[in-house]
Order: sequence, then structure tokens, then C-alpha cells
Amino acid sequence: MITELIRGFILLAIFTAIVGGAYPLAVTGIAQFAMPSQANGSLIEKDGQVVGSELIGQNFADPKYFWPRPSAAGANGYDGASSSGSNYGPSSAKLLAAVTDKAKAVSEASEGRKAPIDLVTSSGSGLDPHISPLSAYLQVVRISKFRGLREEDVRSVVQANLEQRSLGLFGEPRVNVLKMNLALDALPPR
Repeated sequence: MITELIRGFILLAIFTAIVGGAYPLAVTGIAQFAMPSQANGSLIEKDGQVVGSELIGQNFADPKYFWPRPSAAGANGYDGASSSGSNYGPSSAKLLAAVTDKAKAVSEASEGRKAPIDLVTSSGSGLDPHISPLSAYLQVVRISKFRGLREEDVRSVVQANLEQRSLGLFGEPRVNVLKMNLALDALPPR
């Protein structure tokens, strides 16, 4: 009986070392070698400072920037440590009020045009860093006005950051809001 107990503890120690130590180290090493940017969070730097990640949405409320999807992650939204949706159902009065308020704000800022669904509803994680090309193009007039840029220059930022379907099959065309806003900041003023 004691020998079986000792064997059990030895096996526990061996498998703990393999599954809890060797395997994670091997996977981390392979990831660091094969795709270091993704393994480190797909961080975006500007002037040597990390300004965000390609994978986590940020709030941009200033009218001279592209606006992201709304976020329900955390108390004030866009909290990477509190990733979640609102969990409101389709019949929720709170969801209807939030979507109506956001749609009104987007429409007012877009010369009365109707807001695309992704600018008024949050994603399941609440941290989606992308918007649809339609949502980006809707914001071109506002951004060009507030930045004093030609609309063609702002449209070219959208076009340069357009990402197609993954592997040509999965997902929808999209643009990363942080990347577009950094590209806007890099444009020379007119």
C-alpha cells in the first residue's frame, strides 16, 4: 500500500514537471521563435513607447479620430482585464437605450447618415479593435473637417489599413482603429 502511494506521488511529480513546466516552456519557446510579435501581444509602438495592441480595442472619443465599437468591458469600457459583453438580451430596455443613444451620436457626427451596426453595438468581448470599412468611411467627412485634411487623404488611410478575410474565407473585411488613428497622426497637416 505504501509503495503504491509513493509511486503515485512520483508520477504526480513527473507529470506536474512535464505538464506544468516543460510543456509551457516548450510552447513559449516555439512561439517566441516562430512568431515573436504575436507571442508578445502584438504590441504597437510609436516613438519607442507602447501605445496599444493590435488585438485590444481602445476608446477614441475625440472627433478628429476614428471611433471604435462601443465597449461593455469593465466599468468604463475598454478594460482588458474585464473582457465581456453587456449580457443584455435583445428585449433589454438598457440595451435599446444604449444603442439608440450611440446611434443618435454617430448620426449627428456624420451629417445625419445612419450608423452601421458595429458602431452602435459592442462585440462579445467588448474589446474588438476593428470596425467595418463602412463604419470607417462613414467617419471620413468628420475627421477631415476636424483635422483640416482632404477627404481623399483620410480615405487613403482607411484603404491602406483595410484587412481582407482571413485566408480569403473567414471573417469580414475590417480595419484596425488604433492603426488608422496612428496613421492619421502621421499625416502632415494641410
